[in-house]
Amino acid sequence: MTDLQDRRERLDEFLAREGCEAVWLARPNSFAWLTGGSNVVDRDADLGVAAAGYDGEFRVVTDNIEAERLADEELPDAFTVESTAWYESGLGEAVADRTPTPALADFPVPAEDVTEFDASTLRQPLSENDVQRYRDLGTAAANAVESVCRELQSGDTEIEVAAGIRISLSAQDVETPVALAGGAERARQYRHYTPTTSSLGEYALVSITAERGGLYASCTRTVAFDPPEWLAERHQSAMQIETDALAATRRVAREGGTASDVFADVRAAYDRAGWPEEWRNHHQGGAAGYAGREWFASPDAENPVQTPMAYAWNPTVQGAKSEDTVLVTDDGFEVLTATGDWPSVEVSPDESVVGDGASPALTRHEILSLGE
Repeated sequence: MTDLQDRRERLDEFLAREGCEAVWLARPNSFAWLTGGSNVVDRDADLGVAAAGYDGEFRVVTDNIEAERLADEELPDAFTVESTAWYESGLGEAVADRTPTPALADFPVPAEDVTEFDASTLRQPLSENDVQRYRDLGTAAANAVESVCRELQSGDTEIEVAAGIRISLSAQDVETPVALAGGAERARQYRHYTPTTSSLGEYALVSITAERGGLYASCTRTVAFDPPEWLAERHQSAMQIETDALAATRRVAREGGTASDVFADVRAAYDRAGWPEEWRNHHQGGAAGYAGREWFASPDAENPVQTPMAYAWNPTVQGAKSEDTVLVTDDGFEVLTATGDWPSVEVSPDESVVGDGASPALTRHEILSLGE
């Protein structure tokens, strides 16, 4: 099935269920999901320069500055491009003038019968083509992080590490909305170790979120030079919690449960690891796809857990962290952010989170030792 066949089927179903005539998507991740192209000019803007719509036919509304370029370079032939003069109206007004109603939009449209909605449910679960693109992105992201990490020295600054990863990914047409590099002192102190001019010191945590074509992949790697004695044990705990979270995700998806059900298992995994309160200090991650997280797990999260879907769980244990983007299917797991060239270990999930079906061990990324 092609991307547009998949999108047409989902949108026909969605519009029938919602009792609407049209849907409009102008936020960059949803625009990319529907069209396969980009509507981004200003990366600081919440909205792109065009809205992609579906009312039985595929449409794009934009201004006269962007119309020709989008048609030539970003959009499949199935999309009809309609433009308005840039000085006459904004994007919301242009859509309001052209849409059948009632309609739904993922951005404000000044019309009585157009309701704003969260488009993330449309993007889940992943299609076959989404998965293949995800594999390519995950490999590119892991390659960039690991190639930079292998060359690190304890005297390197956090900013230098983050810059190296951004440059490597940019050369592959990959954006890096998140590039965190924490040296030993700051990785212990903060869960979001935004890079500074501090040196790495004894060890480093490097975490990124990479984006291409609207898809997002996250991963973390740990590099040690002269690590503290506790690092290996805490890293092992983080790997076990992440593995248990993934096994719980697969079980809960089979059972038709919600994100809060997985979160309950994550909390239990922290208890088993001997860190019962650590989950309070940082979010634990959740579903990934056309957003860094399509949803975050929490005690009250009601988001449905689906497969096939990417999940990025990121447990932290006082200076240690384990994180990859993993495709979860009915059959098992596929680590998308992997190269096979990093030290790894097989981690088996706790029996309590597996449920009725068998859950295979998961390959997790160990600490890379670059002892000086």
